[in-house]
Amino acid sequence: MRTLAQIKEKLLLGKFEFSHHAFKRAVERNVSEKEIIEAAEDAEIIEYYPEDKYTPSCLLLGFCKNGRPLHMQVSLAETELVKIITIYEPDKNEWIDFKKRR
Repeated sequence: MRTLAQIKEKLLLGKFEFSHHAFKRAVERNVSEKEIIEAAEDAEIIEYYPEDKYTPSCLLLGFCKNGRPLHMQVSLAETELVKIITIYEPDKNEWIDFKKRR
């Protein structure tokens, strides 16, 4: 399984791909590839999903340069590209500091 450092390295180099769901959500939510790379710079793992449907995954929190928070659920599988499973801007009413569910 990948470490946070390995995930961030791949994201920062643009070595990622979207699941079909994540691509749709990124378009709907106006999340650009540039913002994904920006959010990867200070990303931290806030939740693990070891029993996820296809492969273990985790939820990352990172911030774009404009301060926009992003949650990215990514696969922990050691593949050439990091697969982004879903991506969204967390709702402050559902998250404490965007890190912990209310």
